[in-house]
Amino acid sequence: MVQSAKPISSPVPVVWYPSLAVLMLAIGLVITASFFIYEATSSRKSRSLAKEVVTGAVASVFLGFGSLFLLLASGVYV
Repeated sequence: MVQSAKPISSPVPVVWYPSLAVLMLAIGLVITASFFIYEATSSRKSRSLAKEVVTGAVASVFLGFGSLFLLLASGVYV
């Protein structure tokens, strides 16, 4: 007996792609702005490497997924 293959589908509805792109890119840009403000306003001795790495990683994740959903919303399937 041959079983029919199920098509691959997205776990996120396609209608949500533009909203997710805008939301995640906005959050990523706000976190990036706070990172730059932190770097510009804190002295060299009072900076925390852990805070810088965590802030950079969180901003990177949001900007990465935001870019992915922006590409998906515009029809570039990656």
